[in-house]
Amino acid sequence: MNPLRRALLVSTALLAVPAGSVFAQAAWPTKPIRLIVTFAPGGSSDVIARLLQPGLQQKLGTPVLVENKPGAGSTIGANEVAKAPADGYTLLLSNTAPISISPFMMDKAPYDPVKSFTHIAYIGSVPNVFVVHPSVPARTLPELVSWIKAQSKPVNYGSGGVGSIGHIVGEVFKQQYGLNMEHVPYKGSAPMHNDLLGGSLQFAVDTLTQNVPFMKENKLIGIAVTSRARSAMAPNLPSVVEVGAPKLIADNFLGVAAPAGVPREVVEKVHKAVAELVATPELQKRLLDLGVTPEPMSTAQFTDFVTRQVNEWAPAVKASGARMN
Repeated sequence: MNPLRRALLVSTALLAVPAGSVFAQAAWPTKPIRLIVTFAPGGSSDVIARLLQPGLQQKLGTPVLVENKPGAGSTIGANEVAKAPADGYTLLLSNTAPISISPFMMDKAPYDPVKSFTHIAYIGSVPNVFVVHPSVPARTLPELVSWIKAQSKPVNYGSGGVGSIGHIVGEVFKQQYGLNMEHVPYKGSAPMHNDLLGGSLQFAVDTLTQNVPFMKENKLIGIAVTSRARSAMAPNLPSVVEVGAPKLIADNFLGVAAPAGVPREVVEKVHKAVAELVATPELQKRLLDLGVTPEPMSTAQFTDFVTRQVNEWAPAVKASGARMN
């Protein structure tokens, strides 16, 4: 066979190789990975991302850059990931807000919460907490209901943002008890706490994690956690089930996702790295100290979990009447 014909045959064979096979032969990763957090710095998603960052860098052998992209009920950051190239270099610190809640507060969501992503690895879940400024004369959920009903003006309640799980729980609480309440959205829990600690905001529904330090110092008063059972992080607080309000159950899940269509090799590497990190005693303790209950899941199990979350939350979000302009 002459050299020209041999070269043509080799070129034709290379063109016939699927793109995924070429990718499989290439080393991944070869450049820094972006890990997008859909909330401002200081919130639980941000804290978890920064806990994972050094371990992911070590296991994947490349820098992992945590980037905060808050706004529009967490959909800005999530949409950036959904529209990113499916090459594994843009990951999402996935959570309940942009996946199970915000898309159903919009006339037209910018992405499909299940199909637009590859749901790679589950980390764990953390409950929310009903929390009040000490000046509020309520220490139980029934007392909080009575106090709100006794006010002559609407009671403002804060959350980490429009479309946050705290926002929706607050709206369900409002409807369930017929309360005169107004939602005050913040760009993350940290700015909300400035007003809550100062007393200009008296009541909030927020992730348990960042409220426990203030509760321990009696700067804020916890009322109930939005889980089926009490949290090890705040064992003295009753669950909403204990106080007869099971409709308020709402755990915020945390995981790692990527754009749809990411190659299997990337999915396997990222899942393995996250799973190994979450299984270490050191990180398990850190997570539990933050109120996060870790649980091992395969990628398929995590995808099924997300699908169930979406199917369960969508009707509740729509029924709440909460909207995002």
